[in-house]
Amino acid sequence: MEFVFTEEQTMIAETVRGFFVENASSERTRKAMEGEGIDRALWSAFCTELCLSGIGVPEEMGGAGLGLLELAIVAESAGAQVAAIPLLGHAMVARALVAGGSAQQQAHYLPRLIAGEMIAAYAAAPAVEDKDGAINAVAQFVAHGAAADLFLVASGDRAWMVERGAEGVMVEGHVTMDQTRPLATLTLSGATGELLADGAAGVAAAEQAGWLVLSAEALGAAQQALDTTVAYAKERVQFGRAIGSFQAYKHRLADIMVAIEQARSAVYWAGCAVDEGSDEATLALHAAKAFCGDTAFMAAGNMVQLHGGIGFTWEHDAHLYFKRARSILSMLGSSDWHRQQIAGAILGDAA
Repeated sequence: MEFVFTEEQTMIAETVRGFFVENASSERTRKAMEGEGIDRALWSAFCTELCLSGIGVPEEMGGAGLGLLELAIVAESAGAQVAAIPLLGHAMVARALVAGGSAQQQAHYLPRLIAGEMIAAYAAAPAVEDKDGAINAVAQFVAHGAAADLFLVASGDRAWMVERGAEGVMVEGHVTMDQTRPLATLTLSGATGELLADGAAGVAAAEQAGWLVLSAEALGAAQQALDTTVAYAKERVQFGRAIGSFQAYKHRLADIMVAIEQARSAVYWAGCAVDEGSDEATLALHAAKAFCGDTAFMAAGNMVQLHGGIGFTWEHDAHLYFKRARSILSMLGSSDWHRQQIAGAILGDAA
């Protein structure tokens, strides 16, 4: 397993970092929050100009031919700017199609997803009733569900592709804490859905992509929270000294930095493990999701507190990072749930 970026990966990291810093400004994110939570111009540029929406999709299927480590690099940069793009659902559905879709399903959906012509969302339903292709199900907490054109409805080891325009598809958007990734409830009442050819493989691939994207987003958000707070510590003067010169302040920053470096190792380990088909892949993904989620929430909370009064205001961006970090904690399994999976994998029944 190689833990040093290749020249190509370094180039991708620099390119996407520059792209999101230049284009995913706080002003654009806030504007997206007032609407559906998606900066569609940014997403279109990401898909058609940067041409990285095909990461995780093989070249023969029209993708970029890169792996989950490169996907993590992209998600880290997007998370650093709290970019209002539907990357999570896109990655999960695309990877599900790659792993479990039939050739016909791949040819029908992947080109439109990669081109940015369809917004995709992953919808986990506790139970799905399928009567000859007429599906009844309710899926809650669907990220970007109100804006999605295509849903991957997953239940157990089966999954269905359901298009927004199909009869019997109802979506109710909700006002949620992280307005850059609003949630929705998807209700299917006799809706037409297409069963994924290999549902078990598709669901597993979707979960892998989802856990990794959230982990990498959390890493990027945590690093940006630290960088912003360090910059503030250098310029804010109190009692005739920069506040960053106070020992208690420095200790808090040092603790955040140590946690972030551990989170970085966890994300890259998980990406490498999946790409190399390692037996540790599932363990690494659970570890990354648990640790990175906690780290981002800790870093964002400290960001708010260490900025003093202005950290609590709507005008300051600290709340964007805090809300994103809080939502990541709950999405696709809490940190406790992921730690339970790790314990179960290591200890077996003794856990």
